[in-house]
Amino acid sequence: MSSAPASDLRFPSIDGLRAFEATARLGSLERAAEELCVSASAVSKRISTLEELLGLTLLMRTAKPLALSAAGKEYLEQVRAALSLLAAVPLHQRSAQRLERLRVTVPPTFARQILVPALPEFTAAHPELELELVLSIPYLDETSPPADVEVRHGDMPEGQVLLRDVVTPMAAPSLLARMPPLRQPADLQDWPLLRTPLEPWTPWLRAAGLAWPEPASGTRFVDLGLTLEAAVCGQGVALGRPTLAGPYLHSGALQRLFPLSVPAAKCYGLLQHSGSGAAAAFGAWLRGRCQRLQEE
Repeated sequence: MSSAPASDLRFPSIDGLRAFEATARLGSLERAAEELCVSASAVSKRISTLEELLGLTLLMRTAKPLALSAAGKEYLEQVRAALSLLAAVPLHQRSAQRLERLRVTVPPTFARQILVPALPEFTAAHPELELELVLSIPYLDETSPPADVEVRHGDMPEGQVLLRDVVTPMAAPSLLARMPPLRQPADLQDWPLLRTPLEPWTPWLRAAGLAWPEPASGTRFVDLGLTLEAAVCGQGVALGRPTLAGPYLHSGALQRLFPLSVPAAKCYGLLQHSGSGAAAAFGAWLRGRCQRLQEE
């Protein structure tokens, strides 16, 4: 059997082979880019360079989703075999490469106020995991990005609930200083009430014995965190959750106005899309964290 002279061999780059294999396995340039921590255009360029080297079309880019050409299917098997051989070399198996990635999607306010401040506790207990946080926009997106674990804001079955929140009016000291004194809920009549479709005022107003309509003027905040930020800036009274507003309440940036609270319109829940031990460990930790938060 003859072989080509070494000078005639054209070796593809490892990056090009990995880009091709990941795209073929995941079905899209974008998902391959996320796995390889590069841009989708970089993945596409690496595959194009590989195709130029081989003189073959590996991907049918006009197909939706992406499809392999006949040559691409044949080459994929060879690439997978070559990458498996390289991965089996002990010197290539650095500890950083053995980290297990756990992808978590989470709404912005929950991430900022509850999850991120507590993360050192989880990461210290699980150094073998690489946690990747991806923000979801619950009010605007019908589906969250693909993830192993998802924190969702909505109507959740009892077994998936993380936080069974309450809401109560809260405001900044700067607003309290320039408005008339508050002695009872009815005194809010002349106060600016911050509004968000995620937390309507009507249930709290009715519990307070007030037949007022839902506030219809002022900026409409489609995010619980932005509503709290507006309250901290003295722009009005927020109907806030003590769990989310905890840092502001502890620092004095916001103050509760009345003892009366009512259940929040929706709750935060946990969905595990992966049966891995990493997903189970994260879920158990986050449930414990949220339980302690409600007990504070």
